[in-house]
Amino acid sequence: MQTKMLLSSPYKVKGEILLPGSKSITNRALLMASMSTGITHLKNVLYSDDVKYMLNALKILGVKYIFSSKKRTCYIYGQGREFPQNKNITLYLGNAGTAVRSLLSVLSIKNNNIIITGDKRMQERPIKHLVNALVQGKSTLKYLKKKGFLPIQTQGGFLGGKIILNGNISSQFLTAILIASPYAPLKTKILIKGELVSKPYIKMTIKMMESFGVYVKNKKYKKFYILNKQNYISPKNYYIESDASSASYFLAAAAIKGGQVSVIGVGKNSIQGDIKFNDVLKKMGAKIFFKKNKIICKKNKLKSINMDMNSIPDAAMTIAVTSLFAKGITTIRNIYNWRVKETDRLFAMATELRKVGAIIEEGKDYLKINPPKIFKKSEINTYNDHRIAMCFSLISLSGVPVTLINPECVNKTFPNYFLDFFSICQYK
Repeated sequence: MQTKMLLSSPYKVKGEILLPGSKSITNRALLMASMSTGITHLKNVLYSDDVKYMLNALKILGVKYIFSSKKRTCYIYGQGREFPQNKNITLYLGNAGTAVRSLLSVLSIKNNNIIITGDKRMQERPIKHLVNALVQGKSTLKYLKKKGFLPIQTQGGFLGGKIILNGNISSQFLTAILIASPYAPLKTKILIKGELVSKPYIKMTIKMMESFGVYVKNKKYKKFYILNKQNYISPKNYYIESDASSASYFLAAAAIKGGQVSVIGVGKNSIQGDIKFNDVLKKMGAKIFFKKNKIICKKNKLKSINMDMNSIPDAAMTIAVTSLFAKGITTIRNIYNWRVKETDRLFAMATELRKVGAIIEEGKDYLKINPPKIFKKSEINTYNDHRIAMCFSLISLSGVPVTLINPECVNKTFPNYFLDFFSICQYK
């Protein structure tokens, strides 16, 4: 049975939010810590559905850890090159793309018999480009149902060497191979075919690998070189930045409705690509102020933009909804990879934006948004996609209430989202 949530319209937004840890950083850090020599104390760990899947998988694979959701901490007892210790198992990872891609790659190194699978949507998300790349490195992998999709059985054998990877579908494919390559028997050279999407996520991955003692040579995001026989070494303590994508909803709320909103846990020196969302919001007219560990937004008159947002696909969804409150027609370009996310986000966003009264042109890799003259009271299908639910909560700032179907899907990355959102809303 589907649940629904009615969001009334506040007259003002104001407040300060302590953001949860980044999902992307949390799952990378958990895996790197598990592969490391030594004990790693991870701080500000996100506790969400995607992270639960990763933690459960690591436990099945023999990793010992002490986790506290209350303290947002996790002590990981790294296995070093012994990772993983278990064989002949099945790992169910829901719709956690970061966990699926990275684990498939890492588990393709040692000889084993491990099946990786996920929920219905995860089994619809293409993975053949990653599999093809791993096979080039001599991995033995087998599709158990439909070719190009989960479930997949890996029997190990990844050696490294020269790999050609299609870069225009998901940056997580490259991230997965980068994380695994230091433990490959041979040096690894990765050549990117076509345009590499979401480059900031790759920059983040490489930066994190350096924190765990492993180095990657990056040649203009076209060629990557990783020496073999490197060891992940625990940094002992690792602080996980708050989620820059999650920050976008609260900062956009201030830009739309007025009042001052601050987000704590991420600042001007963030390693996350979605920090660039603030540059886009500023270009639209919002007033943005950066502190070391805080971002502040104040309302100003918003105007439309026409931009390539390939580097910030998640935060670009927030811009799409924010543009409903801007003057003029906004065009968001080069976002084909929206179509292979938790749902076909280009189709979903176009469909739901029309419901509220916007005139939408949906292209293969772009969205053109003409704001509504009058917002319509609407019931939004979230497609079980956390980002659609969070984005469309902003429609309640229009003066018209909005109903969200299946709002619980935010548990994927931000279980307390609505509590935090309501905390900045002021109602008469």
